[in-house]
Amino acid sequence: MSQYQKVAYYTLGCKLNFSETSTISRQLKEAGYAKVDFEDRPDLFVINTCSVTENANRKCRQLVSKAKKVNPEAKIVVIGCYAQLKPEEIARIPGVSIVLGANEKFNIKEHIKDEQINEHDAVVISGNIKDVNTFIPSYSIGDRTRSFLKIQDGCDYFCSFCTIPLARGKSRSGSISETLIEAREIAETEVREVVLTGVNIGDFGVNTEENFYQLIQKLDEIEGIDRYRISSIEPNLLDEEIISFVLEKAKRFAPHFHIPLQSGSDSLLESMRRKYDSALYASRVKRIKAINPDTCIGVDVIVGYPGETEEEFQKTYDFLNQLDVSYLHVFTYSERPNTGALKVEGKVPINIRNERSKMLQILSHKKRRAFYESQIGKKARLLVENENQNGFLHGFTENYVKVKIPFDPSLINSILDVELEEIDRDGVFISTTNTNSSKKTKEILYGS
Repeated sequence: MSQYQKVAYYTLGCKLNFSETSTISRQLKEAGYAKVDFEDRPDLFVINTCSVTENANRKCRQLVSKAKKVNPEAKIVVIGCYAQLKPEEIARIPGVSIVLGANEKFNIKEHIKDEQINEHDAVVISGNIKDVNTFIPSYSIGDRTRSFLKIQDGCDYFCSFCTIPLARGKSRSGSISETLIEAREIAETEVREVVLTGVNIGDFGVNTEENFYQLIQKLDEIEGIDRYRISSIEPNLLDEEIISFVLEKAKRFAPHFHIPLQSGSDSLLESMRRKYDSALYASRVKRIKAINPDTCIGVDVIVGYPGETEEEFQKTYDFLNQLDVSYLHVFTYSERPNTGALKVEGKVPINIRNERSKMLQILSHKKRRAFYESQIGKKARLLVENENQNGFLHGFTENYVKVKIPFDPSLINSILDVELEEIDRDGVFISTTNTNSSKKTKEILYGS
């Protein structure tokens, strides 16, 4: 075993990164490493990076500096999307010991041997992303309530604003049987909810005879998992079979979809190289709400993409304003190297991007408030998640309504029947009625 026995982790970015960090953590634990907090003077830091925005890159540099202050003698390993895209740039950051690319990060315990990391200069081990073709299954464990299960990686879409195909390679996934093995391992823990995650999860089974619809049918049969959520799925891949199954047939899938839009302007969608238009997107939302009006629908949208004139932005605003969705995730466009968007004319000034972002964030607050108000007086199943916060516990219903209840430590990680009574000034429901708590062990619930 290496001399480095204490390791701390820091994850930037998406749910997919969190699932992979957790898997790497388990690998190193099996190799004899003790996981500690970032501030506990670890011998080794592992920083899993994102590269969706320039701010994510800057955060990585700040974390390296912080780590060296915590323990100047510690070794620092940087992995993730930024590490694949800009390995030499990261290697020049003072304090970095090893930079591992997409193909190498899951073999981290072999790369941190003493002779490799005692040199003054950082070691870069990063191959060509075109050579990355192996799918490594992952899931997060640590939060008793929820686990992120990676079912797919990479992307074949090459949207003009996105670096993910360059950082993670082509679309790939395990088989359904392999994915079920991971899910059953999660079912043996205290986790109550599993979030299916990946880069483009609707593409599960690409180039095979299997597909995402077949996968969720099989996952729904696994005893020991109370809920599944679909993290994000492209509108062109969210077909009628999937919608109908989740909302009408499934026992364990939550009525909650997160569907990337990016723009309500068809000309901008074409420039972005998206695979749908606004009419298809609206039809998906209409179909979901026709089956179950209480379904929560989240939307990703980008502001400030090149060519987004005031008129084009207004198309997006008006489209979202009339759409029956529940909340928005608003991203401000930032230029990324080696993307097609850099060649698109009509750069939007930063101050205009920020103004438009604020407008959509305000719209998101209005959408969420309207959705919450539509839930007043209804009964729901609440998964209690958080520790004591000012005398309350928090959690989410199946359809992603945030609720707080008076603190009772015995209810943590329970599923309660609650009535959604009123929205407080924090913008969340407060419920004082809860009955039929399912705070039972899985042995009682599932007879195992």
